[in-house]
Amino acid sequence: MTLRHGLTLPIFGPLANPTVVAEVAAAAEQAGYDGVFVWDHVLYRRDPDGMDPHGRADVPVADPWVTLAAMAAATSKVALGPMVTPLPRRRPQVLARQATSMDVMSQGRLVLGVGLGGDGYGEFSAFDDESDPRRRAAMLDQRLALLDEFWSGDVVSSERDHAAAHDVRFLPTPVQRPRPPVWVAGRWPHAAPIRRAARWDGWFPIDLPGPDAVSEGLERIASQRGDLDDFDVVVNADPGADPGPWGAAGATWFLTSFSPWHVTASTIHDVIAAGPGWVAPA
Repeated sequence: MTLRHGLTLPIFGPLANPTVVAEVAAAAEQAGYDGVFVWDHVLYRRDPDGMDPHGRADVPVADPWVTLAAMAAATSKVALGPMVTPLPRRRPQVLARQATSMDVMSQGRLVLGVGLGGDGYGEFSAFDDESDPRRRAAMLDQRLALLDEFWSGDVVSSERDHAAAHDVRFLPTPVQRPRPPVWVAGRWPHAAPIRRAARWDGWFPIDLPGPDAVSEGLERIASQRGDLDDFDVVVNADPGADPGPWGAAGATWFLTSFSPWHVTASTIHDVIAAGPGWVAPA
């Protein structure tokens, strides 16, 4: 299977400008990358060494969906999407509209990455959103199911605890049928995200110790799905990392990831110029 290459961008600081990120996406497409994805946060802070004199370290943050729309307008081939959006802090009816509009605007290039999200910067607790991971897991599952129903174009009624809808129909439907691909993120080696990913279209494992973990995770997923047809495994690594071992282990996407503390548009353009699959000298 061909290993596809992409970028995953922390849209903070110098990249908190959708126009700048759209220019990066256009350059990546021109260089032969297959996808460009963005982080989804409402708050982000530097480590304590980067705090300002008032004891805070807040950084500028861009909205992912506005940024993705700018990226879609500047490109024509690369896959685009949030990597990942914490669905428990998203209203599913709003996300359904945003995702469908993005899929229509990009002519079927949206990939929806989803996960529980974390509260390390108060992204849940600062707004009185649900901070308990177990409850967020239930919210994620129920809201994913509701999104799928909205995307069908059928009339939907739902009485789920965290995903209610009453006699509604969402039109238009996404360009991609039956839906845009859904990639589920989860920290290795937690079992629940692997089980969840097996029910959808891809797995985005975080904190993998190495390629062998990909093979192990795929064995678990295959045992639940029965096959891995049209199923993506998405890994990320620093610029210049060798994608070969990851592809051999079963990854279908290799994303170059950038530190949110040191990234600039210039450093990303340097990586893009080196081309997909570039390996730094040992």
